[in-house]
Amino acid sequence: MAQDKVKLKRSIGLALITFYGLGNILGAGIYVLVGKVAGQAGYFAPLSFIVASIIAALSAVTYAEMSSRYPVSAGGAAYIDEGFSKPALSVLVGLMIAFSGMVSSAVISHGFAAYLRVFINLPEWFILSLLFLVLCLLTIWGIKQSARVAAALTIIEIAGLVLIVYTGTDSLHNSQLSYQEIVLPLSNLSAFSYVGVLSGAFLAFYAYIGFEDMVNVAEEVKQPEKNMPRAIIYCVIVSTILYAAVSLVSVMIVSPTELAKSAAPLATVYRAATGADPVVISLIGAFAVINGALIQMIMASRLLYGMAHKNWLPESLGKVNYKTRTPVNSIILTATIMLVLALLLDLDELAEMTNYLVLSVFVMVNLALVRIKLKGDAESGVLVYSIGFPIFGFISCSALIILQLISALI
Repeated sequence: MAQDKVKLKRSIGLALITFYGLGNILGAGIYVLVGKVAGQAGYFAPLSFIVASIIAALSAVTYAEMSSRYPVSAGGAAYIDEGFSKPALSVLVGLMIAFSGMVSSAVISHGFAAYLRVFINLPEWFILSLLFLVLCLLTIWGIKQSARVAAALTIIEIAGLVLIVYTGTDSLHNSQLSYQEIVLPLSNLSAFSYVGVLSGAFLAFYAYIGFEDMVNVAEEVKQPEKNMPRAIIYCVIVSTILYAAVSLVSVMIVSPTELAKSAAPLATVYRAATGADPVVISLIGAFAVINGALIQMIMASRLLYGMAHKNWLPESLGKVNYKTRTPVNSIILTATIMLVLALLLDLDELAEMTNYLVLSVFVMVNLALVRIKLKGDAESGVLVYSIGFPIFGFISCSALIILQLISALI
């Protein structure tokens, strides 16, 4: 069989693609950035997460419909091509998405190093190099194997978040704090800062990045026209519930100032709530970050593969190995760039850069769907939602970018 004719294999069902998306969303956000959000919004950090979830949900519905209309690995780049018919713009958007995925893995890899160093004090460069080497080999091994590992790690992630909520609420129940002392920070409207909450929402939005990455494995999903949209909606709902609960418990147990200083914030919360060493939650946090990095590596490599198949990138990136049925060249390139980014750039700078990139892509994808809807009806079997979702998705993402730029200048 000629290598250039080998195609990706459809081996992921609804359950696996849902866990794939959840693993990306949960691993990329709450385990690493809840402290950073608390540093911006203070005790109103849960509100920042809710604002971010609303903005993310609007665009999630857009991606759900787009994934049903065009179930291809090029994802957002293909959607832009369908909406605007401008190849140059599609290439730019595709590279922005791929780069944001690489940046995302670089960001959360620092969180992995922080959690791992709770157990063993190794140089960060060594930890990061070993991490990306292992993830590269796993991604090359096969999509079904990678997805199964991601699903198992996702279950561990969810268990860790439930553990934080359980131990945190139990700690509040058994503490000597009065009801007024617990509630007062959240009810003190004089301390409320719109700038702080919106800045926190901008950072919290990063915690929802993941559903847009799911569409890039569409060519490896069974019945993608039905399963992709459902999985995207399920992921946003579950992550929103978990984020709201965990962020609320976190700021009630540990002050926002202390959370903001922690590189492993949920380990800090667990220690404060139980008085015990955060061995369990640190181990779970490390697994969560590994999962997020693994899924981002899969996403970025599949996006490069899909773009190569549209002749937007070098042909070599579109070749699939006949034994593993994976795009090996794209995977190796993706892993290398991720490692370089992780070693050279700062976490906060990377997260902010990723947010601007992803929000900009969301703006264009929402607008593309509006244009597509105005052209006419979708094909039979495609899930179609109200045109209001892409319209308000376009407005909300544009507003968040503008407000963040303004707040940065104040």
